[in-house]
Amino acid sequence: MTHALTLNAGSSSLKFGLFELGADDPALIASGKADRVGGDATLTLKDAAGAKLIDAAAIPAEGVVDHHEALAAALKALLDHFPVAQINTVGHRVVHGGLDHSGPAVLTPGIIDKLSQLSPFAPLHQPHNLAGVRAAMAAFPKAVQVACFDTAFHRHHPFVNDVFALPREYYDKGVRRYGFHGLSYDYISGELARIAPDLHAGRVVVAHLGNGASMCGMRGGRSVASSMGFSALDGLPMGTRTGQLDPGVLLYLLQQEGLSVEQIITLLYKKSGLLGLSGISHDMRTLEASDSEAAQQAIAYYTFRARRELGGLAAALEGLDGVVFCGGIGENSRLIRERICDGLHWIGIEIDDDANAANAPVISRQNAPVKVMVIPTNEELVIARACATLGKRGA
Repeated sequence: MTHALTLNAGSSSLKFGLFELGADDPALIASGKADRVGGDATLTLKDAAGAKLIDAAAIPAEGVVDHHEALAAALKALLDHFPVAQINTVGHRVVHGGLDHSGPAVLTPGIIDKLSQLSPFAPLHQPHNLAGVRAAMAAFPKAVQVACFDTAFHRHHPFVNDVFALPREYYDKGVRRYGFHGLSYDYISGELARIAPDLHAGRVVVAHLGNGASMCGMRGGRSVASSMGFSALDGLPMGTRTGQLDPGVLLYLLQQEGLSVEQIITLLYKKSGLLGLSGISHDMRTLEASDSEAAQQAIAYYTFRARRELGGLAAALEGLDGVVFCGGIGENSRLIRERICDGLHWIGIEIDDDANAANAPVISRQNAPVKVMVIPTNEELVIARACATLGKRGA
C-alpha cells in the first residue's frame, strides 16, 4: 500500500496530512501542524479520529525553525507513529497557478520556475508554498510532487468576471480576477454532486469563511464569479486583511500619509480586517464573546459585506438556488450565519433557528425557496485525490 503526504505551507505554519492511497477515495491516517515556523516552532499531530498523538511539542533547533526543519520534524513524527508508511507522492497547496493551470499538475523544474515568477502576484503566500515544495523535494527526491492551485477552480470565468477596466495590455500581462480558495470550492462542489445533485446542477453561492474569507458563485458546480480578484485581499473583510478597498485609499496612504510600499503591505495584510476594526482580535470567537462596541461593530461590518457580496453573486448567477457555508467561521458560528442571512427573505433565504443553532447540515426552513447548508470543507482530501491520480502518471 502506498501513501501520499499533503502539505499546506504558510508564512509561519506548515499543515500536513498522511493519506493511504488505494482503490477507493484516499483515507486519512494522520494530520498535523507545525506552528510558528520562523521562530519557536511547535508541532501537533493527531490520528484520523482526532486523538492527539503530539500536543504542541517544541521543535528542536539551534536557531529559528525554517520550513525544511519543520517538515523534517513532521516527517519524524509521522514515521515514529506510522513506520510502515510508504510515501511516494507529495501534494502541495499552491496559492497561485497563473494563467497556465486550470487543474493540478506534476511539478517539474520548469513549472517551479514559472510559479516562482508569480510571487509578485501573491507575495505573502507563493514564496512560502514553494519553500514547502523545495523542502519536500529534498526530503523525498524520488517522490512525485503534485501542485494543487487555489486559482485553478476559477480559471473558466466569463470575460466580464475575469477583467478589470484597465488598459487591455495589463489584462494580457496577467492582471486579472483570479479568485482563490479554489481547493475548498472544489471540495464543496464535489460534495454537492454527491449529496445534493439537484442543487449542484443549479445556482449556488458558497461562503468560505475563516481567517481568510471569500465567496464563490457556482453554476453547475463550476465557478462563475468570485469575491476575490487579483489578490487574496479583495472582497470580504477577513481576520487581518481589508477586503474590498477603494484604490484611492492606497494613493492617499502613499501620497499624504507617506507610507512605504512595505508598510502598506503590512497594513493591508496583517493589521486590517477584524483586527483593525475591533482593535482587539482577528479571531471571530473572541469578538463574539466581547461586549466591546468596537468588537460588535467589526462583526456588523463583516456580516454586512457578506450580505452585499452574496446579493452581487446572486445577480451574477441570474438567480439563486442554494447557499453553502464552510470554513472555520462558516461551519461553527451560528451568530455569523444568522446575521448574514438576516434580511435576505426577499431573495428566498429563510433560516431555521433551531437547525442553525445545532450546526445542522441544512439550516434553511423546510419550504424556503433557497436551500442553505453547512458543509465542512476538506482541502487536504482534494490534494490527496490529485496525488492518487497524478502520482500514477508521474511515477
